[in-house]
Amino acid sequence: MSEQPTSSASSPRLRVAPSPTGDPHVGTAYMSLFNLAFARQQGGRFLLRIEDTDRARFRADSEQQVYDTLHWLGLTWDEGPDVGGPFAPYRQSERLDTYRPYVERLLADGKAYYCWCSGERLAQMREVQQKTKQPTGYDRLCHGKTREERAALPGFTDKDPVVRMFIPDDAPLTFEDLIRGTVSAPRPDDQVILKADGFPTYHLAVVVDDHEMGITHVVRGEEWISSTPKHVLLYQWLGLDLPKFAHMPLLRNTDKSKISKRKNPAARLTWFREEGYLPEALVNFLALLAYPPILEADGTEREVFTFREFSDGFDWKKVNPVGPIFDLKKLDWLNGVYLRELELGDFTSRLLPFLERDGVLSGNPSLGELGRLKAVAELIQTRIAHLTEASALVRPFFVADDALEIAEDARGQLKDDAGQVLDAALAALGDIDDQGTGVLGTDSGWNAAAIEAALRKSIVDGLGIKPKFAFGPLRTAVSGARISPPLFESMEILGKASTLTRLQALRDSL
Repeated sequence: MSEQPTSSASSPRLRVAPSPTGDPHVGTAYMSLFNLAFARQQGGRFLLRIEDTDRARFRADSEQQVYDTLHWLGLTWDEGPDVGGPFAPYRQSERLDTYRPYVERLLADGKAYYCWCSGERLAQMREVQQKTKQPTGYDRLCHGKTREERAALPGFTDKDPVVRMFIPDDAPLTFEDLIRGTVSAPRPDDQVILKADGFPTYHLAVVVDDHEMGITHVVRGEEWISSTPKHVLLYQWLGLDLPKFAHMPLLRNTDKSKISKRKNPAARLTWFREEGYLPEALVNFLALLAYPPILEADGTEREVFTFREFSDGFDWKKVNPVGPIFDLKKLDWLNGVYLRELELGDFTSRLLPFLERDGVLSGNPSLGELGRLKAVAELIQTRIAHLTEASALVRPFFVADDALEIAEDARGQLKDDAGQVLDAALAALGDIDDQGTGVLGTDSGWNAAAIEAALRKSIVDGLGIKPKFAFGPLRTAVSGARISPPLFESMEILGKASTLTRLQALRDSL
C-alpha cells in the first residue's frame, strides 16, 4: 500500500507519534493515513516515534499493538523504533540526554525557571482561581527565586523541581495552518517542560524531537491548536526552523462528542480487527472522514478508492476542518463492498482466523475441510458485512449431523405442515443418485440443480405449497438456523447422507 519512492534532502519528513498508554486509538491510524499519503505523494519519509514520557500511564504491551495494527492497515513507516533510521533512538524514554541541553539553554537565557510548588499548593491555587473567576494558570510564585528563597514560603516541596516556560506578554498567538489558514490560539500559561522525574513533557519533547529528526510538517489533531503558541515560542527561543502545521479535525460520535476509548469501543484500533473489518475498507473509511470522495472526469463522485488513489491526488486544502461524524453504517457498507470484491481464495483465507477463534475449525484444517470451506465461502461472500458473521453460517457444514442444534427461533417458525414437507423431501431426495467422482459430488446426480428440481416437483407442485413457504423446514433441518446460505447448494456441499440424516432428525423431533 505504501510504496517508497526515492527521496531527496529537500523532501518532506512527517511523523506519527503515539503514546503507549493502552490500546492504540483509531486516531493514530487516522493521523498516520494523512501523514503517509502526503509523504508518499511528495517522495518524502514517514516516521513512527513512540512518545513514552508519561510513565504513570505507560503500558508495556501497547507499543507492540501500535506496530501490529498499523502494519495490519498497511500504513508502514520508513524510520522507527523497530526498523531504526538515521535519527535513532525513536523512543522518547531513550532520548532523555537529548532534552537536557535544551532545558539548560532555556534556563540560562531566562526563558524558563525552576518551580518547587507542591501539588497541594497548585490544587489550592487552581481552586481559588476558579472560585474567583480568574484566568487559570500558574501564578509565578517561584519565578526569579532561588531554592532557599522559595523554601521560606508556603507550599514548598523539597523534591526535585520542575522547569517551567516563562511566557512573555507579547507571546505569538497566531500561526499559519495548511488546513485552516491563519489560526488564533489563547495565551498559554507557564507550561511545565521538564518534570521532577527528569522526563520532558510533551511540549518540550515534541519540539526537540521534531527538530532533531528533521520533521518538516507537523500533522496532529485540532486539540493541539491551543498548545501551538508554546511550541512556536520554543522554536523561536532555541533558534530552530518552524515546521509547517496541519491540525486535523477531531473524530466525533454521532452526538458530536469527541470519540474516546472510554465511551466508544470503536475508538480502539484493535476493535476493528476483532469485529471482522477489512483493513482496506477501514483505510478507505478513515480517508473519507475528513476528505471528499474521488472526483471522476464526468463530475461524479466515487467513495470507494485505494490508498494509492488517495495519496496521488492528496491536497491539504481539501481537508474539511469540521469534525467528521464517525458513522459505522458507512464503514459497514464499505466493508461489504470490499468483501464482495475479494478473490474467493483470499476471502476464504481471511475467514480462517475467525472460524478458528470461534471453534468452527481447528488451527490446522485438512485439505478436505479447506475444500469444503471454499465451497461454503462462495455461498456466503455476498451475504455478510463482517468476517465475524461467517462462523454462524459456516458452522453447520463442519458439525456432526447428530450434534447439530436447532435454534429456538428456527423451530418456532415451523408451520403445521412441516412434517408433511419433510416427508416429501426425504422421498424425493432419496431417489437422487449420488454416485460420482466430484469432490463435492458435483460430477454425480447430487447437485444443486437436481436437488432443486426434485424438491420443487415434490413440494411446490406435489403439495401445492408456495415457493416462499415450501423450503423453510428444510432450511431449519439442514442448518439448524432461521437464516442460512442458499439451501440447494448447501445440500450439495453436505452430501446426500448428511442431508437425509438431518431432515430425518428434524422429522423425528416434531
